[in-house]
Order: sequence, then structure tokens, then C-alpha cells
Amino acid sequence: MASDPHVQHLTLPDGRPAVRFLGRMLFLYENLDLVRRQLAGEDVPWDPNEKLIDNISTDEITPAWVCFYFDETLGDYSLVGLRGGAIERNSLKDGGFAVIVSGKSKGCGSSRETAPYSEQAAGIRLVIAQTIEKIYGQNSQNIGLYTSLDFGLIPRIQAGEAIAVDEFCAGLDPVAADIVRRGGLFTYNRARLSGEVRPSAPNTPVRPMTLVEKIIAHHAIVDAATGQTGAVAVQPGDAVFVRTGVRFSHDYTTAMAQASFRAALGDAARVTDPASIFAFRDHLTFLKGVMSDKHKAMGLDVQAEQLAVIQRQFCAAQGIRLYDEHADGSGSEAICHNAVLEDLGVPGDIIVGTDSHTCTGGALGAFAFGVGSTDMANTWYSNDIRVSVPHSVRFVVSGTLRPGLSAKDVMLRILATPFIKDGQGIGKVLEFCGPAIEAMSMDERATLTNMAVEAGATTGIIAADDTTVAWLGRLRPGTPADRVRGQWFRSDADASYFASFDIDLDQLDLMVATPGDPRNGVPIGDLGAPVKVDLAYGGSCTGGKMADMDMYASVLRAAVDKGKRVHPDVQLYIQYGSQKIKQYALDRGYPAIFAAAGAKVIDPSCGACINAGPGVSKTADTVTISAINRNFPGRSGPGKVYLASPLVVAASAIAGHIASPDQI
Repeated sequence: MASDPHVQHLTLPDGRPAVRFLGRMLFLYENLDLVRRQLAGEDVPWDPNEKLIDNISTDEITPAWVCFYFDETLGDYSLVGLRGGAIERNSLKDGGFAVIVSGKSKGCGSSRETAPYSEQAAGIRLVIAQTIEKIYGQNSQNIGLYTSLDFGLIPRIQAGEAIAVDEFCAGLDPVAADIVRRGGLFTYNRARLSGEVRPSAPNTPVRPMTLVEKIIAHHAIVDAATGQTGAVAVQPGDAVFVRTGVRFSHDYTTAMAQASFRAALGDAARVTDPASIFAFRDHLTFLKGVMSDKHKAMGLDVQAEQLAVIQRQFCAAQGIRLYDEHADGSGSEAICHNAVLEDLGVPGDIIVGTDSHTCTGGALGAFAFGVGSTDMANTWYSNDIRVSVPHSVRFVVSGTLRPGLSAKDVMLRILATPFIKDGQGIGKVLEFCGPAIEAMSMDERATLTNMAVEAGATTGIIAADDTTVAWLGRLRPGTPADRVRGQWFRSDADASYFASFDIDLDQLDLMVATPGDPRNGVPIGDLGAPVKVDLAYGGSCTGGKMADMDMYASVLRAAVDKGKRVHPDVQLYIQYGSQKIKQYALDRGYPAIFAAAGAKVIDPSCGACINAGPGVSKTADTVTISAINRNFPGRSGPGKVYLASPLVVAASAIAGHIASPDQI
């Protein structure tokens, strides 16, 4: 094995494997002058009293345009999106750093494996943070990037001490710890599938279980040799492999996953059960229309198009169903998350996708969660996925949403609670229940589960019921109701929860999340002076559903009836989440209402949400009111993004400032 200039592998006197980090240590302080001095070559000392940057999202580590690369080129651009612009191309790579240190919630946001991979390609071998988001941490384990929450390591590493690898396994389940010790998921999985490693089968005795625990137990592999599934029970912390139902990737991630798949298994390798694997051309459909001249000059338009070409070739070769873009330019077939709801997922299923918002599928009563490209490549081969059984947090929702409020307001309120803002939701399952949830439509339920990941949660979930059955019967004609009911699970009445909260909708305010983080929710009345807006965007998997179209139309129809149109200083974009949603709107005459109000309608696809379509900001002083799910720095362009419900987005576009729908 070639020597690594950033880390030395050795054995301690007691026989344990250890590592000595050879490079420098980068402290990401909020004082960016200190960061710049380190990048310039100065070894700024560790100061526990100096505030570290919190909530460094994967959008900041690898902005959307950086994700057009899927090889070691990513290391050139690691952290170029960090707030304040302190890090430029090759800053991290050329600094000789081996360890990087930051504050709370490192790696929040997207599941993109490009983020930790870029740090690793830039020379980083260890990430230390106060808290580490679940998907980012798992992706790091998969590729062999060490992570730790132990700040006591800093002086030891600086003193040149060799650190036992076991110290990076603290708090991990046995499977995750073995993956760390073996240097990554593929190495571990080859050993598991050959029988060299035999992870323990679930042996938890019968106990009351939550909804997600029951789904995991049902699909848990109890005999790796035969593939037999079905454990009598599981409990939080159990490390299991579960048989997957739906596996999907999209045009941002398929290329990286197939490269890992082929590198590990050879060019002739075939995916297992291709009928349950899906791919989507949905994220970059309209990218060319908004890509800057600067990025085109870098060849990023060609690089991005290559992602689509690789995905098409891989799907054709492997017999995978591709939801592609329409040749006539009318958009994509569907955003992956909308398609899971409309076409693919079922109650009680295990759904995995290379996108953090895979949790949208939890609205079906399925255990749906995002994974990285390496996890996906492995599950293409093995048809299973590792799970550390998560704790569940219950939100019992009662009361009635008054006119003008929606599920988006409920979720922004939950995200703003101290429990979530303090990072206690990381890795948990958010289970939504109660009479108000039962009264919600499937689309509104999907808004809650979609945004569970903004709490750092593994997923959100809502038990299937007759509303679910009716939804599936309408969108998938011929679906037997009895079969759907036979696949759903319910939490036991005496199941144990990590925490439980009561939400009374009668006390709920209209909410807005201020720029920088979805957890910045405040009542709209607390914004103070009117906040002028330049852009209004209604779309994405969160804000482009059928019920969302109803909301945009209700506000815009009221405005048109009063002789009002979109404010002359505002551009309003409305984008469909799928062709089925577009047809729903057409059947109800919504496009005519949108046009009469002055809105610009966009065909189905992701877009502004991922900085890849109409509705993105071009300047830092642009203010956007948006129905998307996250507003991390740079997420939808350089401007400031406020998150709100579809009703507030439409009302604000008419008013010219952030406004409640009752003002229209």
C-alpha cells in the first residue's frame, strides 16, 4: 500500500491498530480572519473559547455546481461554499491539513457523499465536531474518513500521539464500528458476504415497538446465508441489515455510485433485482438556463450533461427503470420523491435513495431514508442496507389549522423548538400522529416527513390509514385496498419513545424561517418591518405537490378577482413536481389563473431548490420567499432565502413583501 502523507498507520504496544495524523489542523472559527491566517500557512493555536462555525451544511462543503464532479477533482473545491468566502479553490488541498474542526451539526442538509469525499480528496483524514449529522457521518464511515466528537483529541494529535482506531468507534453500533476498523463499507461488505464477518442477528426479545421498529424487525435479515428476514423484535441501537423495497438514485448521484460499484466489483458486475431499482433525471433538467457564464467557461455545462449520459448508459446496461426528461422539453417525468409517493412506495416498505429527502416516503407509512453513493452501490449488489435502529420522537398533533395555515407552518414551528435546534433530533425518527395528522391530506403529511431531515432526523413517518389507501387507489388504479392494509404497521400503545411532544394547532402562528437555516422559524408577525422580496418560488418536492398547487391557486385567484397581479418588483415562479401534478393543475384550470396573476410556470423538475433552475438568485442582496425545504447559505444562489408555506409565497409575490395570505 502506498504511504499516505496525511496519516501514518501503526500498531500500539497492546496490539491495537492506531493512526498518527501527519498534517496540520484547521480550526473553522467564526472569526474568518483566523481561518484565512491558517489557510495562508500560519498555525493558529487551538482556543476552546473561540467560537467555531455551527451548521456547516453539505451545500457549503460542496455547492451544487461542485457536485458535477464525481472523482478526486472534488478535493480542489472542498468547502468553497463556506459562508464568508474564506475558502477558495485548492485552499484546503494546498494547506497541508489532515484534521478539520468545527462546531455543532457538521454536514447538515443534503445526503451528498461528495461532501466528505471532497474533504478526504483534499487531504483531510479526521473530522472533529461538536455534533455530526447522521447521513454525513455514515458517508464518512463508508469512505474511510474518521470522525469524532472528542475535542480532547486535539492536544494529543498536536503532540504527535498515535490514536487508537477504536477511539473513532466510540458510540457506534457494532456494524458501524467494524466498517470504521476495516476502512470503509465495501471492504466490510465483501467480508460480510463471504462469511468472513458475521454480524450478529437481531436477538432482542419481544417488546412493545414503535412504527419504525416494527418495519425494521419485519425486514431484518436474520440469516445472511439464506437471506431469511423477520426478527421477533428490535430496539434502539440494534445493528441490523434490512431487505430493501425501493432503491433509487438521481442525476447528481448515479454517476458516483456506478463508479464505486464498478471499481469494487468490476465492469461486468450486475445489480441485484433491477425491477426494484429506479433512477431519475430530475435535478439538473433546467440547469443550462441558469448556469453562469463563469461556470460555462469552466466546462461545467459539459460536465453536468455527462452525468445524465452516464446515468442513461448505466440504466440501459443494467435494466433499470429511468424516469427521464421529456424529449419535447416539457420537463422531467417526476422529481424522485414525488414519484415514490405517486408510483413506487407502499406502507411498511424500506425505501432508500441517494437524496436526503427520501424521508418524504414516510408519509406512506414506510421507513424511507437517504443514503450516500457508496451505500447505494452496495445495496445495488446486496439488496440490503445497514441500519442502526433509531430512537423515535413522537409529535402528537391536535387542534385545527385555521385558514391561512398549513403543514409547512407546523413543521417550521417544530424545527424551531429547542429540542431540534440543540441537535437532539439528529439520527432520530420523527413520528407524527394525533387527530390533526389523521385529518391531513397525503400531500400535507408529505410536507412533514419531507422536512424531518432538516431536524437532522433519519426520517419522518406517519402511520398508514384509510386516507393512504384512498390516495394509492386514486393514483394507482387497481391497487387492492386489502393488500395495502395488510402491509401497514402501528406503534404499540405502550411503545417507548426518546421524547414526546404535544402540538396544539389552535395555538399555531403563521411561520417563516429566516435566512441561513430551516430551524430559524419565527412567527411572521415577529419579522418587524415589511421584508421586501425580489423572488418568490413555489416548487420542489416540498412545495410542488397537488395540494400546494391548490394553495397557490387559491391566493392568486383571490388576487386576480380583486384586480391584483404579482408585484412589479417581484418575479413569481411556480413549478410542478411531476407530470401527474401538472395534469392535476391543468384539469383544474390553474395555469390560466397563474398566468392571469403574472406567475411564470415551469415544467416538472427540481430547480431553484438545488440552484439549478429558474427562480435562483443572482446577487447576494436578492431576497427570496420560497416554499422549498432548506435555506442554507448558497442553496438557491447567493441571495437570502426565507422559507414559508405556499400560501405565504403567493401572498408575498402579490404584496411585494413577506405577507400573510389574509392580506390578499
